[in-house]
Amino acid sequence: MAHIVGGIFTSHVPAIGGAIARGLQEDPYWKPFFDGFHPIHRWLAAARPDVAVLFYNDHGLNFFLDTMPTFAVGAAAEYHNADEGWGLPVMKPFPGAEALSWHIIEHLVASEFDITTCQKMAVDHALTVPLALSWPGADNRPVRIVPIALNTVQHPLPSPSRCLALGRAVHDALASWPGAERIVIFGTGGLSHQLDGERAGFINKDYDRFCLDHLGPEPEALVAHSAVDIVELAGSQGIEILNWIAARGALGPDVREVSRNYHIPISNTAAATMLLETPATLSKAA
Repeated sequence: MAHIVGGIFTSHVPAIGGAIARGLQEDPYWKPFFDGFHPIHRWLAAARPDVAVLFYNDHGLNFFLDTMPTFAVGAAAEYHNADEGWGLPVMKPFPGAEALSWHIIEHLVASEFDITTCQKMAVDHALTVPLALSWPGADNRPVRIVPIALNTVQHPLPSPSRCLALGRAVHDALASWPGAERIVIFGTGGLSHQLDGERAGFINKDYDRFCLDHLGPEPEALVAHSAVDIVELAGSQGIEILNWIAARGALGPDVREVSRNYHIPISNTAAATMLLETPATLSKAA
């Protein structure tokens, strides 16, 4: 049977990818953020996942304002990275877990989620940066991936409760998958930030810490706010917390926090990292 080993939640700021490309991990500006990944590297070495299911948001590489699906699931054999204009190196393709993708898609449709199925899908920094942070080395491809893109750009946005329900439906799909894969869940983006308008540079430390404190033990607390509430609390781009909420749902009901890191600022963003482990992982390690 497939086994969900845990979840990694992290910011995906493109500037992080630039810092990786320039080898700035020990630079005083960047070091507090990169240091948060040392326990994740140790955990991944022990957990040995085969597949990563990633909840993230596309930044115009696949979808733009004229065509914006609420939820889109990749069902490709591989996923190509492309130049987004940030000056980041274009990474080689990521292998897809194609059969598992279709299993998830079929389960989501049967669960009455109207999703967009993408048999060809490019992946941007929201996916490539978290993978590069987790497995350093540009050519490191230890996992096959299932990308799940959420709309965090075009209103009307999905509600936080619907995103949590999406994640829980993905959890049910993974629980019914007969393969023996070890699966890690990713939620990427945020935390609070706004890149434009009158509130450009806005960061809300209190809301960020609220999210970090409640994500593991009480994700329902995060869905008490509407999507518009979250924009007010976290900034227009801080709505990316929807990706974290969906990923938390995919982990299942019981988790244990292994590590967290919170650092301000990274490119006008409240950067955060959290690692949650499932009880089954604990029992296997014991």
